Amino acid sequence: MLPLLLISPIAQFTPVTPPPEEVVQSQQVRSLPGKLDTVPTFNSNSPELVLREGILLSTFPADGKKVPTAHLNFPFRGRFDIFAHHIAKAEPPENLRSLYLGIILHNPGAESVKVNILQAASYLSQPDAPFIELPSFSQNPLGKIFAGPGDRVMTDILRGQRQQIFPAQINIPPGQSRMLLNLPIPVQGLTPPLNGRSTLMRLRSNGTVYAASLAMFAQINPDGSERAPTLEEWENLLDNGDLAGPRDKTPTPLEETNKPIIYGRVAGVVAGSQWRALLVDNPKVKYLTIPQPGEMFSYALSTLHGGTLGTGQIQSAKMLVRYPDTAYRAHGNYGIQYSLKLPLYNNSQSPQTVSVSIQTPLKEEQLVKPGLRFLSIPAREVFFRGTVRVRYTDEENQPKTEFVHLVQKRGQPGEPLVLLNMKAGDRSLVEVDFLYPPDATPPQVLTVSTQSEPR
Repeated sequence: MLPLLLISPIAQFTPVTPPPEEVVQSQQVRSLPGKLDTVPTFNSNSPELVLREGILLSTFPADGKKVPTAHLNFPFRGRFDIFAHHIAKAEPPENLRSLYLGIILHNPGAESVKVNILQAASYLSQPDAPFIELPSFSQNPLGKIFAGPGDRVMTDILRGQRQQIFPAQINIPPGQSRMLLNLPIPVQGLTPPLNGRSTLMRLRSNGTVYAASLAMFAQINPDGSERAPTLEEWENLLDNGDLAGPRDKTPTPLEETNKPIIYGRVAGVVAGSQWRALLVDNPKVKYLTIPQPGEMFSYALSTLHGGTLGTGQIQSAKMLVRYPDTAYRAHGNYGIQYSLKLPLYNNSQSPQTVSVSIQTPLKEEQLVKPGLRFLSIPAREVFFRGTVRVRYTDEENQPKTEFVHLVQKRGQPGEPLVLLNMKAGDRSLVEVDFLYPPDATPPQVLTVSTQSEPR
């Protein structure tokens, strides 16, 4: 006789959670018109986790530098942006010295250079902008809703702000350098001892400058307290230091499409700061005809190699200069602003309700089904966390500006940014602006939908 098998009553009655079902949104996916501008962006994001002090990114000439390969020799003049996103961690855990992030500008010329700081913000994860759970959709008129330092920085810049810690202008004498940023990433008192800092600055100089971002542990005063490194100490690190570490994973060459893609992190100068687009039926007209009732179409956002949603369009900004072990393109376009205009036109004979929304479909290179794929229950991972500005004219013909904070998980369809009741023959301009936030994962789409007519 076979022995009885003892079955745990818990195991017997614990239901297995089925994987979320895929939901296909049948529609057309369009390439995004327009293009990135030519404003260069200094993008310092590798290594993201900094345990060994050194040079994060230097566009200085290599002449006279101890490690020539750490310097990319790229001058800036006129409009340029600076983006930096780095993390500090106590390693070993008892080493709780703060890591300082320094951003230095150098004037190589014979005359003084003025650098205007147009907009700027820099925040820590702790305590400035902790990662907290937020609703998927929140009105954010005052910019007080955010989760994570990248989210908060992008919200400030979208609102045209310059944080009080930044002056309106700095003057750099001939042949000298000045610190644009000299701030700590403290870990003491945190559990775990881990912290991050995100920074974005929009600048304009009236002469040539070179830029570098550097990482150095706090200097210790005789009484044991910490102090920030001096300009001379930063200059010494720039002249004599090597690249900071540990280095991130080396990216997969873009032409090697048969391998799993490692995108890598960015350290270099990116070609572009803003993507402006007028979304119209075709280049010969000045309107965007709304979909038929019950239908929709989408424009791809922040597409990248292996994730163009069937459009074949790669929006990742090109690198003007980069280190060999860092990303080949600025995948994700962190800190880059999308400014999209939709001159909607109801060409039907009846009133229609039209929505405009941002959505996070499943990433695909080619669409395996005729439309975008979402999940009936979105995945746990947050793929988009940031504020979007929407401008439109309401039914009373009054101009409206709204700031909406979105949190979207992988496979989440999202909610309408705006709902318009359009009469037959009506035209309505909707403008959507956002800066692609750090800690987001591309791609997304901008979707225009017309509600089904009531039966």
